[in-house]
Order: sequence, then C-alpha cells, then structure tokens
Amino acid sequence: MGDVLDGYNQWLDGAWLTFRLTLLGGALALVLALVFGLAGTSRRAWVRGLNRVYVEFFRGNATLVLLFWFFYALPLIGLRFSTMFAAVLALGLNIGAYGAEVVRGSIKAVPRAQYEATVALNFTPYQRMRRVLLPQGFALMLPPFGNLIIELMKGTAIVSLVGLVDLTRVSKNIQGSTGQTVAAFTVVLVLYFVIAQVLQLAVRYAERRVDRMLGRRLPSEPSLGTIAAGAPGTGVSG
Repeated sequence: MGDVLDGYNQWLDGAWLTFRLTLLGGALALVLALVFGLAGTSRRAWVRGLNRVYVEFFRGNATLVLLFWFFYALPLIGLRFSTMFAAVLALGLNIGAYGAEVVRGSIKAVPRAQYEATVALNFTPYQRMRRVLLPQGFALMLPPFGNLIIELMKGTAIVSLVGLVDLTRVSKNIQGSTGQTVAAFTVVLVLYFVIAQVLQLAVRYAERRVDRMLGRRLPSEPSLGTIAAGAPGTGVSG
C-alpha cells in the first residue's frame, strides 16, 4: 500500500481531471437539458420534434461510442477536437438527453392550478415559465439531476481509453508499476466514492436553498422518543 500511496501526486492530478470533466460535462448537460427539456413542453409540434430527435438519438447511443466518434471518426472528415473537448462533448450530450426528459417531466408535474393562476393573472407565456412553472419545476428536477451528475462522474472513466490520465488511468499506471492490484484499485474505488459524496452534498445544499426560496418547509423527522410515544403522524398507534 505504501508504494501505491507514494504516487499521491498522480492520484491528485487524476482526481482533478475527473472533477473537471464532471463539472464541464455537467454544465454542458444542464444547458442542453434546459433547452431541449423546455422545447419538449412547447405547443409547436416542430419544436417538440427537435426535443424527441435529440433525446432519442443521444440517449440511445453509448457514451463510449460517442467519444470514439468525436475522437477517431470526425477527424477523418476534417473535424478535429482536442481530447478534452471530445470527452466533455460526449459526456454532456449523453447525460443532457436524460436531463431533458427530467426537465420536461418536472415542468409537466407542476400542478395545473398553478398554470391556471398565471392565465388568470394575464401573464405572458414567458412570464408563466420564468416566474411560476420553471422555479417550481426546478425544485423537482434537483434530485434526479443529482443522480445524473454522479452517473456522469462515473462515466468519465471512459476517457482513459483516449489518452486522458484520469483516476482510472492513474490506477492502471500505478498497478502496472507497483504490481499491487488490490491496493491500487481500492484507492481509486475510495476516491470515486469521495467525489460522489461531495457532489451529492452539493445537490442537497442546492435543494435546501431552492426550498427556502420557494417558501417550503423541510419535513422534520420525528425523534425516537416521539415515535416510541406513538405521537400523531408517526404511524404508531397505541
């Protein structure tokens, strides 16, 4: 284990690259999810059609295949991307397609009464979306977005196949140089877990902020003493 940990500089560089890929890919995925998700709620059939084409195509293709397409295939027809850009593009396009469905579904899940109230107040379609539908829908989007950003982080492992030295590549390099397979892959396992927990904490913080902005009270969990006493609302009867 000592030899594996001696390469901490490599581990830190690999973790930083993985984190950067997650942030950049996540930012691209969020923009695409909002654009195409909102397109999926449009009254115009051709706009909804754009949503379906994007979602079905990129959701139906493996991220690894997209990465190989951008990195190996497109240069043959004159379109060359840097390795980093190709990786971010592949990750963002794939996760963005899943996110677009989250956005569309969350907007549709806002109670119909909220929409009717905006009509009664004579809001324009833009005002309805910006002031009422999107803020409430955003609160519904955050939990599934948290899952998607963690999936994107785990998906960054594929970039090692095109030469980027991320955590997965570092673990392979150190395993090859030290011969300590169990130790090397245990360290990378722990590091991926730590990054996932950091991302999850950030999403939960965002959820609490959005709930406060919308004036929602977070549900309080009953204490063990309250449950034991069979207080109303705890589901325990005397």
